[in-house]
Amino acid sequence: MCLAAVLTAPLGWVVTDRLERDDDFCNACHLTPELPLHRDVRLDFDRTPAVSLAGIHGAARIDGEGGRPLRCIDCHGGTSFPGRARVKVLAGLDAFWYLTGHFEEPAGMAWPLWDEDCLACHASFDESEAEAWESPRFHQLPVHNAELGVDCVQCHLVHETGGQPEHYFLQADRVRVRCAQCHSEFEEESR
Repeated sequence: MCLAAVLTAPLGWVVTDRLERDDDFCNACHLTPELPLHRDVRLDFDRTPAVSLAGIHGAARIDGEGGRPLRCIDCHGGTSFPGRARVKVLAGLDAFWYLTGHFEEPAGMAWPLWDEDCLACHASFDESEAEAWESPRFHQLPVHNAELGVDCVQCHLVHETGGQPEHYFLQADRVRVRCAQCHSEFEEESR
């Protein structure tokens, strides 16, 4: 039994790598009427104009205008080997529970994206060419590019709708809570 697992694990890794390149393969299990999380996420991902940060990513192209569309796995696939292994374990568990008839769609992401997943495309935080807000943008301040203990997805809610499109769908109340971790002047505003 153990030998069979050792021999088939690499094959399973390669096969699932190929399958997960197609959003519709992943959606085949996740998009059913009684499982709303991924159905709503996919509808928002495909909606134009974009209603979420994921929608902006959904309209993006890899390698410029002529490139292929961004796929779910491009963000949710894990970048490093530990990240990929994490995704494979979760996908394997989901597949097991799905095949045994005990899969329950989660209410949210149990394992949020890691910063490295975002940094695969967003390696530079120099936003000097972008339109300025009323105050300096977060990433323009060098101190904010240090290890702050705040993950990208704590401020940048990718699939949630709302927020301001012109500010990449950041939601002020949620961001203020993160700011208050270091800046006491935001504590009152975030309550």
